[in-house]
Amino acid sequence: MSSHCILERVAETESTNDDLMARWRAGELIDPIARLAQKQTAGKGRAGRAWLARPQDSLCFSLAYPFQRKPADLSGLSLLVGLAVISGLSLALNHSKQELHQKGLRLKWPNDLLLNQGKLGGILIEGGQTKLGDPSWMIIGIGINLQNANAFDQALHHEQKVAALDQLLTTGEVLPDPDWIWLKIVEELEATLSNFDQTGFAQYQKLWMDWDAFQNTAVRITGAGQEVIEGVAKGVDTSGALLLASGEKMISIHAGDVSLRTSK
Repeated sequence: MSSHCILERVAETESTNDDLMARWRAGELIDPIARLAQKQTAGKGRAGRAWLARPQDSLCFSLAYPFQRKPADLSGLSLLVGLAVISGLSLALNHSKQELHQKGLRLKWPNDLLLNQGKLGGILIEGGQTKLGDPSWMIIGIGINLQNANAFDQALHHEQKVAALDQLLTTGEVLPDPDWIWLKIVEELEATLSNFDQTGFAQYQKLWMDWDAFQNTAVRITGAGQEVIEGVAKGVDTSGALLLASGEKMISIHAGDVSLRTSK
């Protein structure tokens, strides 16, 4: 891990993303900061949704990171973060990425981790640039379900299938300490984000598609202020936009929520 990343661990806060966003707005950020909360009372997901986190069963943290690129040149960042999280989990669990892939770990465009189609974790990215020439500070929030997937399912009233990290373990294995998992993910984030700042997303395009949960699958795109679009997911382009085959056209989707298209 690079020595300039500050590590913070607190027992409870409303939202680690909000904590770091407030510091960014106040001009208080200097070095990257990773802030972990054992309990978040007002965690959030994309589009203002609440993020359900259960103390002891969840890993919730945020990383404030300064990019030299302008915000408009950070396309594909959430996909890149997903790849870094997978690398961190591989190290923390001492399982190869190939093993994790075989057990059903996948990435869902643009910012979810899935395990056998159940939601294992989510990524929320906020931030920006206060003025031209300043770094683009992005606040990257990550939430991962560690264990007790059934309890999450019951709390969500079966809105969506939920998965947990302990489902990747083999018989006799025990989940590592959450702090260890956090540190390994932060290490991978730092290395990957630094490289991304230099090169952009294009070099990660093929790697991300290796983990794509919905490639060549019929999907429905909703949200982002647009009409529902249906088609077949065909991976992502060099900017990280979702490629959707709809009729005879190939459409690039830059924002929205993806769900499997069920037959009627």
